[in-house]
Amino acid sequence: MTAPMPIILTHPLVQDRLSQMRQPNTPPAVFRALLRQISMALALEATRDLPLASRDITTPLQGMAAPVLARPEPVLVSILRAGNGMLDGLQQFLPDAPVGFVGLYRDEATLRPVQYYCKLPDGLGARRVLVLDPMLATGNTAVAAVDLIKAAGAHDIWLLALLAAPEGADCLHRAHRDVTILTAALDERLNDKGYILPGLGDAGDRIFGTG
Repeated sequence: MTAPMPIILTHPLVQDRLSQMRQPNTPPAVFRALLRQISMALALEATRDLPLASRDITTPLQGMAAPVLARPEPVLVSILRAGNGMLDGLQQFLPDAPVGFVGLYRDEATLRPVQYYCKLPDGLGARRVLVLDPMLATGNTAVAAVDLIKAAGAHDIWLLALLAAPEGADCLHRAHRDVTILTAALDERLNDKGYILPGLGDAGDRIFGTG
């Protein structure tokens, strides 16, 4: 059975910002600002289908039955370190969302993830969990993060990425077919070092100016 395709956010403004981020001369401050804008757009798309309930409120003119979220806000889970670059954009729309962190780094020899930290909020089963990682490359890190998040009780999980490689999307779907992938672009492929092509380089280095 063919794995579900990622949802690609093709909005013209998102694609324009992404093209600016791909250019190597974009300074870290501008790169972070562009990532924040795209993350805000991803936040809107990832919450488009959240159920609504009704609550009685009073406007300055009269009472009304107003739409409100039917369940608590989603949880945000940042895959360290690059996922932190997406947090600010998500928190613009979800300021009260609990935030968890999963620390994983990629062994450059094996391309396998190595865990060094995990702190997740309680009550994941009652909320949508939005996992943040700018680059879905091999998919190994995403699979390991989702393993931890599911073990903590989550079952409604979205992976939000700036870029995805077909290999990474396939890897995540093979391991977790119930996870929705939302990305600004599905690029061509990985190179022999596990980097996305055409890509934009190492997102963490470009966010934090360490490249």
